[in-house]
Amino acid sequence: MLMMAFLRRSLIFRIQQALTSNSMSSLNRHNIGSLSHFSSESGPMEINMSDEESMRRLHNRLLYRSRQRGFLELDLVLGKWVEENIRSMDEAKIRSLVDVLDLENPDLWKWLSGQEQPPDTVSNNPVFVSIQSGVIGNLNAHASPATRTDPGRPWLTGWDDKKVLGSGPKYGNQ
Repeated sequence: MLMMAFLRRSLIFRIQQALTSNSMSSLNRHNIGSLSHFSSESGPMEINMSDEESMRRLHNRLLYRSRQRGFLELDLVLGKWVEENIRSMDEAKIRSLVDVLDLENPDLWKWLSGQEQPPDTVSNNPVFVSIQSGVIGNLNAHASPATRTDPGRPWLTGWDDKKVLGSGPKYGNQ
């Protein structure tokens, strides 16, 4: 809450500076400061492992990205894996982790859970392979294969499956 107030004040200050300088062109995303740093449009994530503080920031940023994806299953799986492994990762593995975190949620979940075959670039990623082996191992330990759908078929189907199968009403979900 305190951070938001600080950011709000600094943004208002910068806007006032731009308005008083009569140069609206000076008010752009790059002059707002660290706000644009969190944007995914800012390009590839900088990986700085030069000192303890830089590593701490990098680890915190990756932990946040892995836990706050907006897809509960991935939040839990990725967050736990990153929390357990981030401290022992070198720069190459961190780059592999960033590549995994950049993937789209629905595709990533289908690939991790074995619903679909991942592309070669993803299936050759060592971080992806490690996370996927944990997910598949967890599925095999806690869910019988009879309760899962065949690979290549979606696990969940739509609310109007009866219409598709021909045994339900033509309209609505009765």
